[in-house]
Amino acid sequence: MTTMSWFSPGAPRRAAADGDARWTAGTWTCRCARRAGLLPSELRRPVDRLQRAVAFVLLALALVAVPLAAVTCARWSYRSGMNAERAEHAARYRAVATAEAVGVGSTGDRYAHQALRAHWTAPDGSTRVGVLTGWKDARAGSRHTIWTDVTGRAVTPPRPHGRTVTDAGYAGAGAALVVVLPFLGVYLLVRRRCDRHRDALWDAAWARMDTDAGHNRPS
Repeated sequence: MTTMSWFSPGAPRRAAADGDARWTAGTWTCRCARRAGLLPSELRRPVDRLQRAVAFVLLALALVAVPLAAVTCARWSYRSGMNAERAEHAARYRAVATAEAVGVGSTGDRYAHQALRAHWTAPDGSTRVGVLTGWKDARAGSRHTIWTDVTGRAVTPPRPHGRTVTDAGYAGAGAALVVVLPFLGVYLLVRRRCDRHRDALWDAAWARMDTDAGHNRPS
């Protein structure tokens, strides 16, 4: 004959622990529901119900509008960035620059530590000579990959894909912030008006209590 699991060692303790866990979960759920205004309460006034209703409506609208605006702006920014990437990659060409002398001339870049004179081959096959920003371990005869335009003039590298992704993220976050602020402002305005109404109700209640206390005061 098998023994019931209830009489096994530790069974009452496990049952009590399970009961405490269920009670704690139920209490937490009820507390959240009560704070959200989902449970009936005799202490909740019409102004409280109005504020909660407005809050739920604004929250529902924000849950729809904020992701939609963020995705739309992020997609638009990403598409624009990809177009810029393709345009710059199509109009700029790689070239290998050979340094001739280091520490000569000026590139006009105030953040450059040094400049060098170098020569490179333009897209049309001609040789170009100019002053470039010095690269790491630059010395006479060293080579470095640069970017040029169609005329062979040295230009900045084309737009990297990481910048496109970053700009899209910033655009989405900015759009979400811009859209959520009006909902927050409307809720704060409604809450302020409701707080004023609640203060007036409290003042009226205290006045009635003072009046009742005066009538019931023994002569």
